[in-house]
Order: sequence, then C-alpha cells, then structure tokens
Amino acid sequence: MSDTTERPFLSRGALLLILLAFAIFWFAPLDYRHLVPSDEGRYAEMAREMFVTNDWITPRYNGYKYFEKPPLQTWANALSFAWFGIGAWQARLYTALSAFAGILLLGYTGTRVFNRSTGFFAALVLASAPYWFLMGHFDTLDMGLSFWMEASLCTLLLAQRAQVPPGHARFWMWACWASMALAVLSKGLIGVILPGAVLVLYTLLARDWALWRRLYLGSGIVIFFLIATPWFVLVEQRNPGFLNFFFIVQQFERYLTPAQNRPGPPYYFIPVLLVGFLPWLSLTWQSVRHAWRLQRQNNGFSPVLLLIVWIAFIFIFFSISHSKLLSYVLPVAPAIALLIGIYLPHVERAQLTRHLIGYAVLLVVCCFAALALLRAGDPRTPNELYRAYLVWLYAALVVGLAVVGFALIRLRASRTGATGPALVIFAAAWCLLLNIAGNGYEVFAVQRSGAPLAPAVKAALAKMPADAPFYSVKMLDHTIPFYVGHTTIMVESADELGYGVSVEPRKWIPSVSEWITRWRADPAALALMSPDTYRDLAAQGVPMTLIARDLRRVIVEKPAP
Repeated sequence: MSDTTERPFLSRGALLLILLAFAIFWFAPLDYRHLVPSDEGRYAEMAREMFVTNDWITPRYNGYKYFEKPPLQTWANALSFAWFGIGAWQARLYTALSAFAGILLLGYTGTRVFNRSTGFFAALVLASAPYWFLMGHFDTLDMGLSFWMEASLCTLLLAQRAQVPPGHARFWMWACWASMALAVLSKGLIGVILPGAVLVLYTLLARDWALWRRLYLGSGIVIFFLIATPWFVLVEQRNPGFLNFFFIVQQFERYLTPAQNRPGPPYYFIPVLLVGFLPWLSLTWQSVRHAWRLQRQNNGFSPVLLLIVWIAFIFIFFSISHSKLLSYVLPVAPAIALLIGIYLPHVERAQLTRHLIGYAVLLVVCCFAALALLRAGDPRTPNELYRAYLVWLYAALVVGLAVVGFALIRLRASRTGATGPALVIFAAAWCLLLNIAGNGYEVFAVQRSGAPLAPAVKAALAKMPADAPFYSVKMLDHTIPFYVGHTTIMVESADELGYGVSVEPRKWIPSVSEWITRWRADPAALALMSPDTYRDLAAQGVPMTLIARDLRRVIVEKPAP
C-alpha cells in the first residue's frame, strides 16, 4: 500500500503560476552561453550537417560518417534547426525540453502512484538538483537518454498500480515499451538492458512473479521493435559493417575495455551524486528509511523497492565499467528525487530549521572556498577568466544565501508550522544559484568555443572558390565547424573520427608532410591547427598567412601566389 498522507498547501492556480514562471526561468537562458567542446559542439554540428545534407539516415560529424551513437537527438536537433534556424539555443532545445518534461513526468507519476504532495515535492527536488538542472542546459546525449529511461520507469510504475483499469494498464505498458525503444535510439542497448535487468532483479528480490503477467510482453515487444529497428536496418543497408562497429566496438568494447581512455575508480560516481543532490543530502537517509517502511500495493507490487533497485543497479553497472563520464549515472536522478519526495511532506519544522541553517552555513563556507579561484589558471585558461567567473559565483552564492535566509524567516513566521512554503523557497534558492553560476560559465565558454574567430574565417572563405579546402592539422576542433558552418579535412590525427576515415580514406590526409605538399599546390585554402603546430610549421618555412587565433587554436590562409 502506498503512502496516502496529504498536506496540500498550494491551489491549482498557484501551481500553474509557479509552473509558468519556472518554464520561463528554465528556457530563457538557453542562448546566453556559447556551445563548448566537446559534446555541445559535436552534437550541434552533427545536427547541422544532417539538416544541410538532408540525409536523415547516415549521421556525419565534420563530414565523416559517425556511428558512435544512434540518431534520435540528432534528428531532434536537426528539426529544431529546420523550424527555428541554426544557433546555440536551438541546439540545446531538445535537451532542455527533455529535462523539463522529466520534471513534469516525475510530478505526475508521484501524484498518481503515491499522492499529490509526493508528486509536487519529487518534481521540486529534481528541478533543484544540480545534477539534473545543469545537465538540462547542456547539449549532451545523456539527458535525452535519462528522460526516456525515466519514462520507462514512470510508465511501469503507473501501469502497475493496484486497481488500475486494464485498458489504462495496457496503455501505460505500451508507453513503457515505446520509451525503452526511444532510449535505445538515444544511446544504444543500455536503453533496454538496464530497465530489463532492474526488472529481473526486482522480481527476484520481491518474489513478485505476478508482475510478468502484467507486462503485455507480446504486444510490447512488437511495439519496441517497430520503433527501434527500422533505423538500424536502413543504416546497415547503406553502410555495410555499421552493426559490427556500433554494437561490438561502441557498446560492448566501450563498457568492457579501457579503449575509450575514460578511466575512473569504482567510487567515481559517489562524489557526482553527492554534489548532484547537494541541496537535499541532509534528508536523504531519512527519505530512504521512510520509504522502506511503506507497505506494498494490494497487488503485491512495491514501487519503493523498484526505485531502490533501479538506483543501486544503474550505479553499480556504471561504477564497474571501464569507461566513465560524469553524466553516465544521470538516469538514477528521477528515482532518487521520487524517494526524497515521498518523505518531504513529513519533514517537521525543527528538522527543516536545522536543514536550512546548515545550508546557510555551507554557502558561507563556499564563499571563502571560492577565493581559491584567485590563484587558478594555466596558459590555455588564464587567471583573469577565473577572476571574472568569481564575480558570477559570488553573485550566485549571495543570492542563494539570501533566499535560504528568507526560507528560514518564512518557516519561523508560520503559525501552523507548515514546512511546504519554506521547502519551495529553499528549492528556488538553489535554482537561482545554479542558474547564475551556470550562465556565468560563459566567461570560459566564449573562449573555449572559438566563436570569436568565426567572422574572420567566414570572411576568408567568402573570398575563396566554393571548393577551397579547409584543413584541420593534427587536431579536431569540436566547435569551429559549427560556428563557421564548414567542415574540415582531417590531417594526420583522425581523433574520434577514426571509423569515418577508415571507410572513406580519400577524405583525409594521413601525414603532415603529405599535407604540406598539397598545401603548397593549393591555389587557395585554409587550415586550423594548435599554436604549437603553427610554430613548428612556421619554423619549417611553410607559407601561411595568419587570419585568426586564440589561446587554443590558430587559423591560417594559403598566401596568394
């Protein structure tokens, strides 16, 4: 049986106003920051190339076939470019929509499976969690994957409610199978392997064998394959060998071997989740204890146990992988938020007071710790950038501290001892803090993006023949092709475009010496390289006219004869 305690404190009108304000707050900053390497530049450029070439089957990156990931997000971004034009906010739109929809879906699921208060507070926790908030504003694949995996989890929970009409249960289970298919199209086999493994483990632990009779396996599998299969068939027909590269190299070898050079210790994701749910850490243990005591539903299904198995298995699965990135365990975030949301309606006034005071102290400590940025920096990221960002960081911390203080005042002024308004204000404090600090990253992003170089490069290209080559010498820049609107020819180093180079070797130049010969013969050409490579080539007497440079890249033009 689920927890049915209700403590409503917001009218429907107030809730809609909060939702509207939050939507504006969520989407307004999407165009403020420049796209940064590598993920943002890569996935924006892949979508731009799909849009301009009108090839929706074979993904390309920098002009080379690129099969490391399925195409769902590239499709979505390309459609965004088609509808709204090419730009940074359009490239982030699908990610931001996925994160925003994930918050709404979690609120709806918590309301239907548990109660209205649980749904509201679960959405509140997810919206203010740094992990979900910040990842929702960067163009990466993991947010889209996490949304569709969350949809798989939530629709399963909705389908397995006690006394749900058969027609409704079938609808939600079909939605679950469809969500897993879309998760596969987002990032591969983990979209179905992880939910499937969680379901098996849950069944073994709960001994809930009857669950399998309510999964609509036959029709569900048909729906799954109808959605997930066509693209894989079409792309293999057009690109023989794709299936082996995608499933064996990119799925199994990436997980089982250190080939991707993304190592990390087994505890890699512990600090990720601690920081990712920092605003709610002091309530997490109590949340798990409270949820664990809830009884099963009348049909024997335990939503809480499924949530715990979901979190534990996905965390362990990626912790033992040979390839680790900060965003890999993002799919556990909605389940964690729902567990905390179950408990928040029961937080007492004294406990919340201690919670708010503790976080006020933490923010003060962070103000002193931030002074370390005064000494940070290196040749690629100078100290003055860190000092400029420190202004944003202090603004974020001061605003956060002020709003947390307001939450504390509001709590103490409450005559009824209701904790709901203070929790909303506390969550708003973290959303404001994250928004200010996240937008402040533009201090670094504008330099990392290479966008300031784009006008000079476009002007140079405009004076050249349409077929003039643009070389990328010993480096792959993840943002210049997008901001310039032009792909480059790889020289000597294929970087992550190795597969594309292997199937289309005529599109690259295998050595710098061969490039120099070709460069001298070109009537007009551009080349992108690192400052070190530029110095080496200049010392060799290679003819080059500098047209743009920054601390990370140099762009040169072939001098006129």
